[in-house]
Amino acid sequence: MNLDNLELFKQLDTQNLIAEIDALPDQLQSAWDLGATLPLPDFSNIQNIVIAAMGDSAHAADLVSASVFSNISQPLIIHRDYGLPAFARGKNTLVICCSHSGNSEEMLDAFESAVKNDCSIFVISTGGELAKRASVKNISVWNFEYKGIDTAAIAFPFGLLLALFSRLGLIPDPAKDVAEAIAMMKRSQQHIVVDVISAKNPAKRYAGQLVGRWVTFVGTENLAPVARRWKTQINQLAKAGANFEIIPDATHNTLSATLNPNPTLNAHTMTLFMRAPSDHPRNRLRSDLMRQTFMLEGLNTDVIDARGESIIAHLWTLIIFGDYMAYYLAMAYGADPADEYAFLNFKKSL
Repeated sequence: MNLDNLELFKQLDTQNLIAEIDALPDQLQSAWDLGATLPLPDFSNIQNIVIAAMGDSAHAADLVSASVFSNISQPLIIHRDYGLPAFARGKNTLVICCSHSGNSEEMLDAFESAVKNDCSIFVISTGGELAKRASVKNISVWNFEYKGIDTAAIAFPFGLLLALFSRLGLIPDPAKDVAEAIAMMKRSQQHIVVDVISAKNPAKRYAGQLVGRWVTFVGTENLAPVARRWKTQINQLAKAGANFEIIPDATHNTLSATLNPNPTLNAHTMTLFMRAPSDHPRNRLRSDLMRQTFMLEGLNTDVIDARGESIIAHLWTLIIFGDYMAYYLAMAYGADPADEYAFLNFKKSL
């Protein structure tokens, strides 16, 4: 396994996904700027918000939810399913249907439910059937263009959703925090891009530790969207197994699994704890104590820290680190990170 063999990277990465990961900070800037210029719909007296999304669009919605948690007064939920929750009825409920392709059947079903329930509706997409149906019904659509791979486009729905919330007056203007996040992402990239050798590249080193191991990502409640994103990036890019746990809940249940250790199995696991300055102090303590317990039981663990001052910077410096790490793990396994055979084959079965 040589993660400094850039010629091998080019052979495996048939769609040049690494270029899209490299462009993530600029993508976030473009999304934020676009959201500031698109026509703003007239929504008033919104009392509940439902973001209906799947996959990477749902990950973006989770990141927005974590970013605005302490500032937004309206109840906000992320809906990953067909239909809508029973409370989503009437104009006081804003249903935001967010789908990269605009063709996800779950989102089309949620859209139709929102129309039937006479909700306020808004669409974010690159087009597809969702945008067509919205246009027929004169429902506002924010379109964005992205010709790359869906999983690399996460900054677009995030930036557009955040801009929408800000312009509707649902949250204070986060422009300063977005700018900090972009700057910190670019600073982090200086150490983790492909040209930086493994000896000096923490993303490559972590990827090396994950080879042949089932990895668990553990984050505090604030970082739950990152833990989930890292899990799915390991699945999608490296075609490998992973799961995630959230503190404080994990200390009420997952911690008990150490009482009956399996030395053979445990040797093939790795638990990565992520931390950020925005963590609640008690959750930071829970994380440290949980990791200590794991280490005493002989489990492989490590810690990764977010950078920056704002929660948005904390989230996005970890997001970009995880994308590079998953990409390098794909290279270590000899996998094409852009290959979607398993998912496309499953869709055919549906």
